[in-house]
Amino acid sequence: MASSSTPLLDRRDFLKAAGAGFAAALAPRAWADTLAADAVFATAFVKRDGGFGAAVLSEAGRILHTIDLPDRGHDVTFDPVSKRSVVFARQPGTFAVVFDQSGSAAPLTIASIAGRHFFGHGVFSPDGALLYATENDFDNAAGVVGIYDARARFKRIGEFPTYGMGPHELLLLQDGRTLAIANGGIETHPDFGRAELNIATMKPSYTLVDRVTGDLIEKHELPPALHQLSIRHMDCDQAGTVWFGCQYKGPKTDRLALVGRAARGKELELLEMPQDVLSGFRNYIGSVAANPAAGTVAVTSPEGNSMAVIDAASGRVVVTRSLVEVCGLAPDGAGFMATTGAGEILGGAGTERSEPGYVWDNHMLRIVATA
Repeated sequence: MASSSTPLLDRRDFLKAAGAGFAAALAPRAWADTLAADAVFATAFVKRDGGFGAAVLSEAGRILHTIDLPDRGHDVTFDPVSKRSVVFARQPGTFAVVFDQSGSAAPLTIASIAGRHFFGHGVFSPDGALLYATENDFDNAAGVVGIYDARARFKRIGEFPTYGMGPHELLLLQDGRTLAIANGGIETHPDFGRAELNIATMKPSYTLVDRVTGDLIEKHELPPALHQLSIRHMDCDQAGTVWFGCQYKGPKTDRLALVGRAARGKELELLEMPQDVLSGFRNYIGSVAANPAAGTVAVTSPEGNSMAVIDAASGRVVVTRSLVEVCGLAPDGAGFMATTGAGEILGGAGTERSEPGYVWDNHMLRIVATA
């Protein structure tokens, strides 16, 4: 998913970096799409005939470039300085792959250190010098943020706590220094795969952490009665408000609020939604994306085959749509591009394409181009 400050990629720089080799590798129509594009999109996928990878898509939904991954990927982040992207392994994966979306440079694999695994999300510092990744200190059941030196082949140079358990998505806020972290509150250990080990006692939280010092700035927890509402995914709207989506681990028949917002110095606010919308989510929000230009926020549920668009100012649901296994989201024009597990790619302007050989994964990143 796109981070709180949407990265910018100059079209001329993109084409220059791509070079003749990239142009020759594209079909004529795909190259024309790239020349005319206002954005490209990056997302992980699973191939139906076997294998895993990450793809760069045009606004028209055409595949411009792919890289192979050793296992299933999750989210992608982008550094506008070096113009490199990083795709993270799905929890409890132990790899992240650095790639150039033009395909002109060989990918670089980052391996997690002993005693840690990735949680699928990360973000660059504003100057592109550091990469921060949510990780599991699984023997101590504690969340950490791993710090990687992007100018030294992503050598791991340190870590600091997330001040919670089971961290998932993190955002770099508009001040360029504060990290917002969604601690899902769930204990896992790679010896048990993806098994959730503490559902009865889980304690999700939302924390703000100083990325320079590693100090805790704020920590917010949901009320005790909602301790099984795992905070997972986030994005930041035009006003700087962080929107978050949850996955409920309590009784399947419960219908709790799953979407909320956070502002500095204030308690977390869960949004009331019509019961038919909540029922459509089936207690699972898989992705959250804000469209600052349109003043909207979208959320998806692959479990419930549903997508909803929310007016950021009022918090009201303004659009809902049913899509099979929809999850990937990114702002696109006045709307959102969405991808599905059925291989569909749906653009914000109403364009639709299908790549039946691909199962698109949970998240998508928009990389904006400027003339």
